[in-house]
Amino acid sequence: MKRLFIAAGLALGFSLQAEAGDDADAFKARYQRPTSIPFPKDNPYTPEKAALGKMLFFDTRLSRDRNLSCASCHNPSFGWEVPFAKAIGAGGKPLGRHAPTAINLAWSQNLFWDGRAPTLEAQARGPIEADVEMDLPLGTALTRLKEVEGYRQAFSRAFPSDGLTEANILKAIATFERTLVTGITPFDRWVRGNDKAISDAAQRGFVLFNGKAACSGCHAGWNFTDDKFHDVGLPDADKGRSVVTKKAEDDFGMKTPGLREISARAPYMHDGSLATLEAVMGHYVAGGTARPTRSPLMKPVPLNGTEVADVIAFLRTLSSPQSVVTLPNLPAH
Repeated sequence: MKRLFIAAGLALGFSLQAEAGDDADAFKARYQRPTSIPFPKDNPYTPEKAALGKMLFFDTRLSRDRNLSCASCHNPSFGWEVPFAKAIGAGGKPLGRHAPTAINLAWSQNLFWDGRAPTLEAQARGPIEADVEMDLPLGTALTRLKEVEGYRQAFSRAFPSDGLTEANILKAIATFERTLVTGITPFDRWVRGNDKAISDAAQRGFVLFNGKAACSGCHAGWNFTDDKFHDVGLPDADKGRSVVTKKAEDDFGMKTPGLREISARAPYMHDGSLATLEAVMGHYVAGGTARPTRSPLMKPVPLNGTEVADVIAFLRTLSSPQSVVTLPNLPAH
């Protein structure tokens, strides 16, 4: 297998030896899945907390009009996103950005496209209170939940020392979100040694992804993200990261999204402007809009049609069989 892998790399003008030393297996090892989920010391995992967080994630009572939940924008049937360009917020109005996926966030820092939330606990507060999203002050959410005996009991089980508080609402949601981890994919099986788990085209695409196409410059590691912010040259007026940092050099910078479950997550990009993976590849091949803040990693890529198809074949191996998500039984009022 090593001989085949290196030969393919050389045929495409890309030396795996230069990229990963003498051992192609070490190169593939960069993409090994972690064996456990990290939880912060101030919010450790308990099954009671995760179960409570799941209820809150799917409960529309956390929105002003009782018609939106976290799952309204992060639907498990669509890679924990939604299949339209812009998320829908309060009053049925579209928001300014595409909803990012909620999967694999346990390994992420600086949440949202612009990175304004440093933790998942901070992220959980944002959509609930934002007047264009769920539009419910957390204090009002607390009052509503206190009126529900089932929630009072659930919080007592999950947080025996202090029960139902604003902070614990966020801790419970964040705990559940950390358990949203992508399933085993064909790519994972291939990395583990099953040479037939992905097609020859996908294997060629993997070499291109890490070489000529330069995708791994940003989409690195097992979750295929560097967790950084880049201007990828989309013709969109959204200033992104600079709204948070107040630095002009961060204009148009958006967080690199992970690529797992990518087949289920169309449309793509922070503005939902690209409907297919073919369109995404077309954007990167062309190099995007030229401007001073455009990432130096963004430049036209001379891929032919077969090479583009190979990269897409590889990207499709990053999706797992869709699992059935059981909706929680929500406490009655």
